[in-house]
Amino acid sequence: MNITWHIHAWQELSTEMLYAILALRAEVFVVEQNCPYQDVDGKDLNSLHVLGYAEDGSLYAYARLVMPGVSYYEWSIGRVVTSPSVRRTGAGEALMRVCMEYFSEQHIASVRISAQSYLHDFYSKFGFVRVSEEYLEDDIPHMEMLFTES
Repeated sequence: MNITWHIHAWQELSTEMLYAILALRAEVFVVEQNCPYQDVDGKDLNSLHVLGYAEDGSLYAYARLVMPGVSYYEWSIGRVVTSPSVRRTGAGEALMRVCMEYFSEQHIASVRISAQSYLHDFYSKFGFVRVSEEYLEDDIPHMEMLFTES
């Protein structure tokens, strides 16, 4: 599978890009996970947006890199999502590699996430360590995890 990656600031997103982002997030986080929640939370404005496109222009994968002071003291990764059509193909791991490569290139040594608990092992592969007790966020078990460059 060939995925083309782009990272855009909020101001660089076209209406078509934004529509694709919100559609994918709603498809997975609201419909698939049966979790009505306020997706448009104001953080997108202060984030970088990582988009992974298929050859036909479909949005396969997405994450937002949230600037320090918005969610946490540190940078954060949020809304990590892949299209159901590319699950178990390595697209999620590729998405996280792109995110972590960006932080490495920018010499960002600390990143905090609020991870769905069942994804603990997935995020651990990228150097994230659990740093909180489990808590409910939108009725889904989560935990804070922290990456620090060693």
